[in-house]
Amino acid sequence: MEIINQSAKRIDTNLIVLTQLSQLLYYVTGFGGLVVPLVIWLSQKDQVAGMDEHGKNIVNFQLTLILITVISIPGIFVFGAGILGLIYVGIAGFVMPIVNAVKASNGERPSYWGTIQFIS
Repeated sequence: MEIINQSAKRIDTNLIVLTQLSQLLYYVTGFGGLVVPLVIWLSQKDQVAGMDEHGKNIVNFQLTLILITVISIPGIFVFGAGILGLIYVGIAGFVMPIVNAVKASNGERPSYWGTIQFIS
C-alpha cells in the first residue's frame, strides 16, 4: 500500500512575484492594490509554499498604507504634517512591492518595515 503526501505544497516563485507586483495596480488603475493580492493569497495559500507568509505581509502592508492615508488627509488641514504621511505612502507603496518582488524571486522572506501586524 502506497501512501501519497497530499499536503505537499508546490514551489511557485513566479506567482509570489506576481502577487507582490499586483500591489502596483493602485498606480495603474487606481484600485485593486489590495483586492487582487488578497484574492491570490486566499486562493493559493494552501497550495503554494511561502504564499501564506507573503500574502499576510502584503495585506498588512496595504492596510497600513490605507490607515496612514486616512489619518494623513485630515492631518493636512490640522497640522500640515499629513503631507509627509501621504509622501511616505506614495513612495513606500511603490518601492516596497518592487523590493519584495525581487526578494521573492530569490526565495527570500519579505520585509515590510513600519507595518502594523493586523494579520499574524
